[in-house]
Amino acid sequence: MSNPSLEEKNKKIRERMLNLTEIRIGLFPHDSPWLKPVRLNYIQDGKAKTWDLMKAHESVSIIVFNISRKKLIFVRQFRPASYYSCISEKQEVIDLKKYPPTLGLTIELCAGIVDKDKPLVEIAQNELLEECGYKAPILSFQKIITYRFISSSATKQTLFYVEVTDEMNTHPGGGAEEEGELIEIVEMSIDEVKEYVNSEEVQSPPCFLNGIAWFLANKKDRYE
Repeated sequence: MSNPSLEEKNKKIRERMLNLTEIRIGLFPHDSPWLKPVRLNYIQDGKAKTWDLMKAHESVSIIVFNISRKKLIFVRQFRPASYYSCISEKQEVIDLKKYPPTLGLTIELCAGIVDKDKPLVEIAQNELLEECGYKAPILSFQKIITYRFISSSATKQTLFYVEVTDEMNTHPGGGAEEEGELIEIVEMSIDEVKEYVNSEEVQSPPCFLNGIAWFLANKKDRYE
């Protein structure tokens, strides 16, 4: 990143983001509005089987390319699930010196869950403005693919591509303050993105890698 004002803003957000204390691990609440754990029982090829899984919200994600400066726009935030995956010992209260909050920082595509009765492209448009600060017209969004993300949970995700300009950057971004979101805006050149995805360990979800692979393969005319 070379934007001093963005760097200063991200520095302040990072300080708040990592201001974590008293991290504790508790029991999963069965009335969670976000995840619904179930045990699936079935018979396959004459054998009784079970599988524990979770149902999660569908989501949208957006590959954002600033054509004014030929940079891809991402977000960085603290993800509790990513942090938890780094904790190797069973414990109720987490030792923050042994497990610093930086372990939970991830770089991701701009994204959001589908929790409103709106067309997916409108949800993508709202997330772009809320998280990254760009106000782009609906017609500028290109739907790439809808696919299933499958792990301990299975959910449907829809990937969009949008090109933005500096003139569209009309909002501070950084997420919804009223919802407690703390999000950094990350700008990367094409060379920086290639270096990142080819590094030994990438602190990003699979949909990020999928989006980058699509962009590098299909938009060479826009960045070369």
